[in-house]
Amino acid sequence: MIVDANVLLYAVDEGSHFHGAARTWLDEAMNGVERVGLPWASLMAFQRIITHPRVTASPLPAADAWGYIEDWLDADQAWVPTPGPRHRDILGRLLTEQDLRGNLVTDAHLAALAIEHGTSVCSFDSDFARFDGLRWIHPNGH
Repeated sequence: MIVDANVLLYAVDEGSHFHGAARTWLDEAMNGVERVGLPWASLMAFQRIITHPRVTASPLPAADAWGYIEDWLDADQAWVPTPGPRHRDILGRLLTEQDLRGNLVTDAHLAALAIEHGTSVCSFDSDFARFDGLRWIHPNGH
């Protein structure tokens, strides 16, 4: 599976309404049998948001945020999915068929990675339901 940034953010942000579900899901996934895809897009979104004082109530210092990323990447189940030869075509189709713009562009990129690698995306964001051919997992099981 490929993990969206919101799962990482909620797993760390104890003030989030979704903290418990995200933390439990991520801990179980990192100790499970399926590989956990951590794309750089998700990791950098985590780093950007969790350290931003205008976005996060209790922003982390950069080193603390990076420490989470290093811990996740060091986990046995972690892998960094990269675009392969089909990524351009898949992403182009996802973007243009629905005329996706703005924040949905990154969602389309994650969806294209998952489709290309034959896996799912885990996210609290229901926008992933829009992508044909994508298996979307909600950490709450919804």
